[in-house]
Amino acid sequence: MAYQKAFVLAMKIFEISKSFPSEEKYSLTDQIRRSSRSVPANIAEAYRKRVYPRHFHSKLTDSDAENSETQVWLEFALRCNYISEQVYLELIKESDEVGKLLNYMILNPSKFGVSEH
Repeated sequence: MAYQKAFVLAMKIFEISKSFPSEEKYSLTDQIRRSSRSVPANIAEAYRKRVYPRHFHSKLTDSDAENSETQVWLEFALRCNYISEQVYLELIKESDEVGKLLNYMILNPSKFGVSEH
């Protein structure tokens, strides 16, 4: 569920960021796309490394950090008037949901096939 929600959010951000000014191409646009895509990528890595509890935890905390970074870039996009407050609030809400799911995974690794050695 976390992976799917994070992936959908990254795709929404990709679509929205297409309208950012061209001068942002190598800064805000690249940064927000990179961080938002890193969230599901790190979740996938965590799941594949679930036989190693420390790796599972590490990748999920990386994913959570990237999710937080994405929120910062969304705030920049709002403040620069590249997105409306309504779009910002919608995306932040989705990002918060991803964060809650990540937190659940971090706190309940055994529910995701992580064995406590």
